[in-house]
Amino acid sequence: ASSYKRRGLGPHRGRLNIQSGIEDGDIYDGAWCARYKDKKQWLEVDAQRLTRFIGVILQGRNSIWSWDMVHTYKVQFSNDTLLWKPCMNGSKEAIFEGNQDPETPVLALFDTPTVARYIRINPQTWYQNGTQGDICLRAEVLGCVLPEPTESQDRLDFRHHNYKEMRKLMKSVHDECPNITRIYSIGKSYKDLKLYVMEISDNPGKHELGEPEFRYVAGMHGNEVLGKELLLNLMQYICQEYKLGNQRIIHLVKETRIHLLPSMNPDGYEMAFKKGSELAGWALGRYSYEGIDMNHNFADLNSVMWTAIELETDRSKLINHYFPIPEQYTSEEAFVAPETRAVISWMQTIPFVLGANLHGGELVVTYPYDMTRDWAPREHTPTPDESFFRWLAAAYASTNKVMSNHDRRPCHNKDFLRYNNIINGADWHNVPGSMNDFSYLHTNCFEVTVELSCDKFPHASELPVEWENNKESLLVFMEQVHRGIKGVIRDKDTKEGIADAIIKVEDIDHHIRSVADGDYWRLLNPGEYRVTVSAEGYLPSSRTCDVMYDHFPTICDFYLTKIPRRKVKDILRKEGKRPKDAQQRLRQLRIRKLRVTTKAINQRRAAARRV
Repeated sequence: ASSYKRRGLGPHRGRLNIQSGIEDGDIYDGAWCARYKDKKQWLEVDAQRLTRFIGVILQGRNSIWSWDMVHTYKVQFSNDTLLWKPCMNGSKEAIFEGNQDPETPVLALFDTPTVARYIRINPQTWYQNGTQGDICLRAEVLGCVLPEPTESQDRLDFRHHNYKEMRKLMKSVHDECPNITRIYSIGKSYKDLKLYVMEISDNPGKHELGEPEFRYVAGMHGNEVLGKELLLNLMQYICQEYKLGNQRIIHLVKETRIHLLPSMNPDGYEMAFKKGSELAGWALGRYSYEGIDMNHNFADLNSVMWTAIELETDRSKLINHYFPIPEQYTSEEAFVAPETRAVISWMQTIPFVLGANLHGGELVVTYPYDMTRDWAPREHTPTPDESFFRWLAAAYASTNKVMSNHDRRPCHNKDFLRYNNIINGADWHNVPGSMNDFSYLHTNCFEVTVELSCDKFPHASELPVEWENNKESLLVFMEQVHRGIKGVIRDKDTKEGIADAIIKVEDIDHHIRSVADGDYWRLLNPGEYRVTVSAEGYLPSSRTCDVMYDHFPTICDFYLTKIPRRKVKDILRKEGKRPKDAQQRLRQLRIRKLRVTTKAINQRRAAARRV
């Protein structure tokens, strides 16, 4: 740039849609601002190769403290930065219209495309409020590099797909690989668009004993589109490589049941898609058609858990898994998106073990909890499985080509490089009702959020590079579903599987449960663990399970012995315990009381926040 006001307002902050920090003078501010206020100021972009420039998109400065924007500007081109040629409109130097507010992106197309390496934006007039008002802007330069970039080695469909095109592509993958794929719907959006899932498995449509279930979800925010395209690429890639005999992919398909939901918010995506890569801005399409942010729309089970901890003096009575959904959340009047309800039903139907939620706008992997305990804006809030969640986040971040590049610049107002591109979600910002926390507290599934790129809606021309940046990460993260221990819990006499058996790992205060056939998966880091399994009507059983560094789980099967009826009666008589039906009624009353108390506590907290 010709000049800049301070480091935080340098030329590197002049990218379209870049977001600033909340502190005035933050080193990660929300635009480029010139130091001087005259018509000689400019922002220059080096395309590094000859490029056919066709236009510019401009925004003002993103800041809660000031109102700065460029009203009109000129454009110049150069091949050597010494000789500059102005952009012309016929026989006159072109003057382009800029911004009338700081946020709305304004597109200007050149009368004639121009081939050059360098381009300059030269402000001519800008917003001035008395003596205030700086020359500030955020910009995107439009053009095509010459010669055209070489195609990716993978034979994939690199473009943005609207709803119809997405459905067509998914069908083409199924037609190409019918033996390992299945397309199904988990529900509909508010505008009746189906939420399609691609299943990839060597036995589609069936849960196989001992085979873990994995999911990727993209497009929760409809304008964060890269995740959607990466999942469409991923399903194509797996199909092609499986047919070519890629042993890594064959093993992944045979040993894992994979579910890919490319668009959780198709209504929002369609809104953003119609505007396009830049003109959609930072928020259009983020929410559902009803205006719901689905990133905050899942049941807040964190508050239920923490309230129970506050009220219960006997820790042995505390629940630490499979928290029930509050009744008021399940009512028809609850402000819950149909898309959210569909995903919750999906979670309850399929015994997922591991998953990731793909977002955009940053470069970082976040892990639960996403919600702070006392509603602080940000505070490190770990789960009992903190060490394994850190492993999961690092597995993706360390194999991502951009995240692992220590020379990269921060996206917006946070430098995640200092955290190795992983962070506890609540330590970044407080997110009540997140899918990650709900998944951990209500099901067996561990889930993280991946922020894939600085740009929420990258150009179609950037998709091949983004695929190469994320391909290995997507595969490596799926392979983590085979870490830890797994096994089948059976009746010692009948050899039948036992569902809903509780699996406890010593010193980790978070249990999981076996599924319908008695099989289970417990994600763990390498180490030695004492594992105890208990089930209604059976004697508990314990054993030591060693988890190695191998890329496959340790098998830890359990055979449980039924408690003789006479012994059950003796235990009930000696300990004064109630019969099973009375115990269930008591537990239901305790949960009901807990919900009422939780609601009262939340109301008091809300009142305190308003004060």
